[in-house]
Amino acid sequence: MALDRATSRRRRTVRLRAVRRLRAASAGVAAGALITGLLAMPAHAEHGTSTGTGAAIGTVGRTVGQARFVPGPCPKTADPVPALGKARCGTLTVPENRARRNSRTITLGVAVLRAATSTPKPDPVVWLAGGPGDDAVGEAQMAIDGGLNRDRDVILMSQRGTYAADPALTCPNIDEFNAGAVGLVYDAPSTGRLHVKATRTCREQLVSRGADLSAYNDTESAADYADLRKALGIGQWNVFGISYGTHLALIYMRQHPQGIRSVGIDGILPPSRAGSALTWSSARQGFDGLFKACARQPACNRRYPHLSATFDRLVRRLEAHPVTTTVTVPGRPGPVKVVLDGGALVNWMTSATHVAPGVPRSLDELDHGRPQRIAEQWAGGKLSPQAIGRTAHGLAYGVFCSEWVPYESRAEAIRGGRAAFPSFPRSVLAQAPQLTFLRPDCRVWNVPAAPRSIRKVTRSNIPTLALSGGFDSQTGAANGPYVARTLSRATVVTVPYEPHVVFATSRCAQEITTSFFNNPTAPKTACLTTLKPPRFETAP
Repeated sequence: MALDRATSRRRRTVRLRAVRRLRAASAGVAAGALITGLLAMPAHAEHGTSTGTGAAIGTVGRTVGQARFVPGPCPKTADPVPALGKARCGTLTVPENRARRNSRTITLGVAVLRAATSTPKPDPVVWLAGGPGDDAVGEAQMAIDGGLNRDRDVILMSQRGTYAADPALTCPNIDEFNAGAVGLVYDAPSTGRLHVKATRTCREQLVSRGADLSAYNDTESAADYADLRKALGIGQWNVFGISYGTHLALIYMRQHPQGIRSVGIDGILPPSRAGSALTWSSARQGFDGLFKACARQPACNRRYPHLSATFDRLVRRLEAHPVTTTVTVPGRPGPVKVVLDGGALVNWMTSATHVAPGVPRSLDELDHGRPQRIAEQWAGGKLSPQAIGRTAHGLAYGVFCSEWVPYESRAEAIRGGRAAFPSFPRSVLAQAPQLTFLRPDCRVWNVPAAPRSIRKVTRSNIPTLALSGGFDSQTGAANGPYVARTLSRATVVTVPYEPHVVFATSRCAQEITTSFFNNPTAPKTACLTTLKPPRFETAP
């Protein structure tokens, strides 16, 4: 049944807000691997704008081991966040590298959103942001809008290196390279050399400021959250991670299970499988979900038959003969050159599942020599002033280069791509979606490999909600059943017709999530039976 116009408008508005919140960039100069969206988030610059001080958490600091929490003003955010207006805030100080006796300390911004009820449950929810490199505090409004604080306080802490942390390991030069790269062939060797040059410059800048790059990883971040719980004097809490935050959550519940009542993970990235091959598999799942939904909708199927074959053919065609066009981008004084090759199309599609209703029409227009719709979307987010300086590339590369790349060979990555997309040219398969040139980047980043144990599956009896979207092309829905195999009290839920991070876009997913934290062994999932596919656009 088609959505009425009001419902359709609401859905588009919700999706657009979610896209803006979750940003499109991920691994260094990549296009948004593990998080959502066609638009990037605003800059770190000089720590952005303050959103108000909120109320302090208590009146005195609290020290636990090497960590100390001090009440204070709310962390500054790149955008105004109304939800922080009544928050209680402060900072957590921790060692940068717990393995080094004389390590310097770093500070992480903390905000506690009050429960909506006057009689909140005693166990709050702690929010783990995506990325790697997103700042949780900047996502406070998403938590409020989704009703996560209905019955409980919600705690948000800036992961080490992110926007509201000190130091913040952001590198605007990488984002600026991304902006200019829309006019380059996406996976050309010459583009790769510039890509790695930007990564090297980032590394040199961070090291010159005294950063110990080997200390920005999941093991240290998990210990930060364990310290935060104790420093806030919380006996038991619940964990909710989105996108890369699920990767961190699975490691956190394995390394520091004490005090965790339940865990929700949305847009699941298993640490034991994380890497290029998994991104290819996820892309196939998300694309197929969208293509099949179009095929099952008579109007879409008549107008755009064999959509999957059309997409595969376009990737091959553009890789052999890239298309150059010009588009108008808001905020830019003149036309912007955009080059679309096969790799660019794959990466556009990985994010475009967030605006699924328009995808068939966009591909059809491209197939008939009109690339402007796709080119405008591809360039728009990267060229926005809001795309510069928000991502903590130091944390992103710290995770990728110590925990992923050492445990996946180039041949394994290529095989993963070939299994998912057997018709794609090798030049496309050489650069996994949103992880372009990651191996040479990691050679430049030069951090030691994490212990192999970081790749272990998480085995736990902590009640866990494993949420996925049927259109998720960034962390495929198959990851839910995969992690549940070793989580004895897991509930696996796939929300149909939704992209990456269903909590951001689906009222049903929000209802399931909040009911889970109230009853972790029996969340309410009846709303799934009421969901309908989007009405796909059909051009004359």
